[in-house]
Amino acid sequence: MTSTILSAMRNPAMRISMLAIFLFGFAGAATSPYQSVVGINELGLSDAIYSLLILLASTVNVIVSVSIGILADRVGNYRVLMSTAILFGVVGYGIVYMLPYQTSFVVSVLLLLPIYGALYTLLFANVRSIARRMSGHDAASLTTGARAAISVSWVLVPGLVGFALAGGESMLPAYLLACLGCLANLLIVYFSLPNEGGADPSLGKRLSYWTSFREILTPRIFLRVIAVATITSSLHVNAAVLPLIMTDEIGGSVTDIGIIVGIVAFLEVVFIFVWARIQLSLVPFKALALGTAIYIGYMVLLGFSTATWQIYALTLISAFGAAALITIPISYLQDLITDRPGLGSSLIAVNLFLSGGLCAGLFALGTRISNYSGTALLGGVAGFAGLLLLLALDGDRKGKRTVSREPG
Repeated sequence: MTSTILSAMRNPAMRISMLAIFLFGFAGAATSPYQSVVGINELGLSDAIYSLLILLASTVNVIVSVSIGILADRVGNYRVLMSTAILFGVVGYGIVYMLPYQTSFVVSVLLLLPIYGALYTLLFANVRSIARRMSGHDAASLTTGARAAISVSWVLVPGLVGFALAGGESMLPAYLLACLGCLANLLIVYFSLPNEGGADPSLGKRLSYWTSFREILTPRIFLRVIAVATITSSLHVNAAVLPLIMTDEIGGSVTDIGIIVGIVAFLEVVFIFVWARIQLSLVPFKALALGTAIYIGYMVLLGFSTATWQIYALTLISAFGAAALITIPISYLQDLITDRPGLGSSLIAVNLFLSGGLCAGLFALGTRISNYSGTALLGGVAGFAGLLLLLALDGDRKGKRTVSREPG
């Protein structure tokens, strides 16, 4: 673990990038757990309006993320693009706190914060651009360190914010904290982040918007994105059903949920570095297949759990498998378009969008035909389907990475 972090931190650009990634995670971790509380309970949005708002916001985010990834490859100025995206975060979080009305909340969640969310694509595109100048081991360390930075923020921040605002009448100050975090990030990125170059100009017409969009939709790329999204949808299903299984089906408490989530989040940070070591001997798709198999096993065991202690016992398996599914897909997806860091990193946002949509469908189907435990099993089935598709697409590869080539 230490050697991986030190390897990443030796690079000055990477030190700034990791801090920027941590602050990006800080803003999300400070507000995401309380967004529905603010929107529905404090500002009076209906459940239906809030659900539609989240769906539309996800759509805006994936469109902006892909577009800004293409733009990053064309202009090659990550610092300016990242600063612009962060500015949307400053305003987006700030207006919710300063103007706590339904209209400002809707504008923020629907437009400003999805554009800010495209920063995720730019951050990992920037890391990818740095990594291209390094050897394989050091390059892998950069991606691992970057993903660990955002995971650490999600381990530390939600609990600290909850503790700081405990007993208060409103969770709106969380948005002030996120705004200040974005402001600090803006200053750091704009004044300290070395600028990275874009894609090779010799790529010519492949840097155009429509050609780039079409390339994402080519079977070679899109089928692999579908495979990864189907696999990672099991993470979302688990997040949806675990609290419900604990409280509604086996008699656990809300406190148990908080403890389990905290344990898993902490272990995930540790296991991210374990998987970094594993990937030294396994290409990404094989490591992803192994992690998927482990997480499928967890989902099946969760579906058959009948006591609180059993779910506590599953935290080790859950964290080990989840650490693979939240880190390895980043490298795997970026490797699908190796010569354009922006477009390759935008596939991460496409994956998040598709996996979230699949989760919504699986949850609706599972709760209609079964109970929450049955829905967990259905999530395991989805993960298995994604694993089969992944193996069908990449199972005959002999350790080679997928490389981008001219579509058609």
